[in-house]
Amino acid sequence: MSSGAGLRPARIYAIADAEALAPRSLAEGAVAMAEAGILTIQLRAKHMEDRLLFAEAESCLRRLESWPGMLWIDDRVDLAMLLPFSGVHLGQSDIPATSARRLLAASQCLGLSTHDGDQLAAADRESAVDWVALGPIYPTRSKRNPEPVVGLEALRVLRARTAKPLVAIGGVKPANIGELLAAGADSVAVLSAICSGDVAHNCRELLAAAA
Repeated sequence: MSSGAGLRPARIYAIADAEALAPRSLAEGAVAMAEAGILTIQLRAKHMEDRLLFAEAESCLRRLESWPGMLWIDDRVDLAMLLPFSGVHLGQSDIPATSARRLLAASQCLGLSTHDGDQLAAADRESAVDWVALGPIYPTRSKRNPEPVVGLEALRVLRARTAKPLVAIGGVKPANIGELLAAGADSVAVLSAICSGDVAHNCRELLAAAA
């Protein structure tokens, strides 16, 4: 498994979400994604108890030890400190990126979610942030209280305001990957379109659409 520092996200940034993957385990879902050819995976478990999440994360890391991709953890800077994740992804309500950076290894990347131009500009100025996510670009059901839809035109405009890798998120599926990449996204983050149904088949469809 690759360390995060200095690397850019793959075109398909898969989010292995514990609730969306159920009854499959988080580790099972992540391994299926990796075996299908995904090279950037983020573990997300908003409501899993800490002990179980730690065990699932350990299992993922062990089973993906020879995988050439990057495994990230959502929100949990503490787990990124304890386990060899390639990076951690933070939201606007999580601890500040500057504080998180002081706790992470130099080899680990840090990503930050943004939802408008002001947040993206702040993330661009912040040296602690390696990657910036922008969204939701399209309506999404993967969050219970999603931020307002950003839209494709805003993605085009805001792409010019940061030199950092930009990940488009929210409502991504095979049919709209092409227009997201054409609008300037370096990568597209996908949750529902990967975790629902046949994970390996979903991954192959998304990779083909991004090729």
